[in-house]
Amino acid sequence: MAGGGLAVASAGGEQFEAKITPIVVISCIMAATGGLMFGYDVGVSGGVTQMPDFLKKFFPVVYRKSNEAGANSNYCKYDSQGLQLFTSSLYLAGLIATFFASYTTRKLGRKLTMLIAGFFFIAGVVLNTAAQDLAMLIIGRILLGCGVGFANQAVPLFLSEIAPTRIRGALNILFQLNVTIGILFADLVNYRTAKISAGWGWRLSLGLAGIPAGLLTVGAIFVVDTPNSLIERGRIEEGKAVLRKIRGTDNIEPEFQELLEASRIAKEVKHPFRNLLKRKNRPQLVIAVAMQVFQQFTGINAIMFYAPVLFDTVGFGSDASLYSAVIIGAVNVLSTLVSIYTVDKMGRRVLLLEAGVQMFLSQVVISIILGLKVKDHSEDLSHGFSIFVVIMVCTFISSFAWSWGPLGWLIPSETFPLETRSAGQSVTVCTNFLFTFVIGQAFLSMLCHFKYGIFLFFSGWVLIMSIFTLFLIPETKNVPIEEMTERVWKQHWYWKRYIDDDGKDAEAAVSNKVGHANGNGFQDSDIQELHTLDKHWVQNIH
Repeated sequence: MAGGGLAVASAGGEQFEAKITPIVVISCIMAATGGLMFGYDVGVSGGVTQMPDFLKKFFPVVYRKSNEAGANSNYCKYDSQGLQLFTSSLYLAGLIATFFASYTTRKLGRKLTMLIAGFFFIAGVVLNTAAQDLAMLIIGRILLGCGVGFANQAVPLFLSEIAPTRIRGALNILFQLNVTIGILFADLVNYRTAKISAGWGWRLSLGLAGIPAGLLTVGAIFVVDTPNSLIERGRIEEGKAVLRKIRGTDNIEPEFQELLEASRIAKEVKHPFRNLLKRKNRPQLVIAVAMQVFQQFTGINAIMFYAPVLFDTVGFGSDASLYSAVIIGAVNVLSTLVSIYTVDKMGRRVLLLEAGVQMFLSQVVISIILGLKVKDHSEDLSHGFSIFVVIMVCTFISSFAWSWGPLGWLIPSETFPLETRSAGQSVTVCTNFLFTFVIGQAFLSMLCHFKYGIFLFFSGWVLIMSIFTLFLIPETKNVPIEEMTERVWKQHWYWKRYIDDDGKDAEAAVSNKVGHANGNGFQDSDIQELHTLDKHWVQNIH
């Protein structure tokens, strides 16, 4: 599978030679199975929460409401805080686990952090499959959430650092591709297990999560850790050997020296989270947080969590709604493949802006159809309108899957400098889980109160995020990670003021320090040495 050499440009025009080696491809595929587990968890929850036997055992009130014809609004029959907690508890646990994962990613490495995630996944699957009461079910979801927190912290960093720059976007999106494959796999499983009349179909749905959990655990044992991580932890020679191995060439000295310099700067930062709040890191932090908030306020996870419930709500019927969810899952996978092909050719901004238009229009159309055709106690949509709703949802899903889905993870993972990368990724994952929890916990209640207006709510956010993209998200295509400051942030019409101002402040500090030294009787040679050292420091913070 080794291909021709890739020339990876640095800021100064220097070329980093790199081949697409089998070890890179295999490592990325194995690591990205963390996304498979994440996706399966997202997809399976919406399916089992519609299965009568599952509802009867754990949520009897919802079961009664969903079976009382005409007694409840179509939009409100699944409105239950407990049912929403089953879905959203995973993300609350993931949010908390992220803080611990940031430490392990930095101190123990990306590989070991992925292995810890695998163990959490396996424990959660066992508890969920054997659940006898709601408490056991929720504890299982919390353990799965811990796994998601560790995996989502380590995997995007691993993929960004191990991939050659020219195909970094495509390999990083393997994570999101596996998320979509996991969702599709869960939808297919739910479609079959829902037909098991003996009442244990939901256990099989939850238990099959053991397949991706096992793949991630085994994969984490066999993958190599990234050169960035090894060098950061002081294992210089091992890092150099791994770099030579994954690049498939002996000409690694320029890239190796750049990694050493980045690591040296990173080690000078004793408090990465505090450093993350410095003015010079403002652009990366704002964009990372904003992209996670916007990603959730597209409404995507609300639709993916509850696709079967949503389609049943608008009158598709149980079987048809699960079938529609499978169609959506397939569209999700195929559209993510489009992103893998185009992200390093067309760039990040083009995909985000095109998708903004597509998502906005599709959600407005869905809202209009539901507003006209689905009333509180209507039985179903006509066949033609039902198909059209599915087409519009697929239009929305496809645009998300080649834009905000993968790029919401890719852009933050490739823009933070090494000294704040683990902390930045932690904040990114934390923000994502926080707002995923909020949407997951609130969506069914919002659907009950907003009714068809829920899609207008999300379309308004799509408009806001598209404007944000147009003016504030720079293009990072084909830019080496360690050169982002020089080639991206210093060139951006707005963000450059944060980088430039920080440099001016540092220069002023140097001048003051030299002046103070002169006033206290230092020799000229001492002052010159101080000035030189501080100038070097100023260049580094740029």
